Amino acid sequence: MNPTVGIAVILTGQSLRVDCRYENKTSNPLTYEFSITKDNRKHVIHSTISVSENVYRSRANVTMHKNLVCLYLQSFTTSDEGVYTCELKATNDYTGNQMKNITVIKDKLEKCAGFSLLIQNTSWLLLLLLSLPLLQAVDFVSL
Repeated sequence: MNPTVGIAVILTGQSLRVDCRYENKTSNPLTYEFSITKDNRKHVIHSTISVSENVYRSRANVTMHKNLVCLYLQSFTTSDEGVYTCELKATNDYTGNQMKNITVIKDKLEKCAGFSLLIQNTSWLLLLLLSLPLLQAVDFVSL
């Protein structure tokens, strides 16, 4: 697995989407964990590595398509603000997990036509092309 992992956040209405882009150079299955750190405590939202917390189970789901793992968190509120972490590991890859963090604060996300987008260390053009079916207008905020 390439050590470069990109992460982006899209807020549409009351749903948060956290995209984690990676480059897997093997055919080995990928494991993942999406978590949030708030009040100095880690909360697992959705994972194939460990057990998700009950409070997120009914609101979270994950999709995987090629080199993109997407977390969808329904009913996003200010109580869901914090540092989101995407952790990826290819099976039998002994180089360790690849992680990327992004801080999400609802009022700091710029809104335009119901969409907000926050990008960190990822190709904005690639993300835009992947998200074109969803986007009508978008504001970009670089970290």
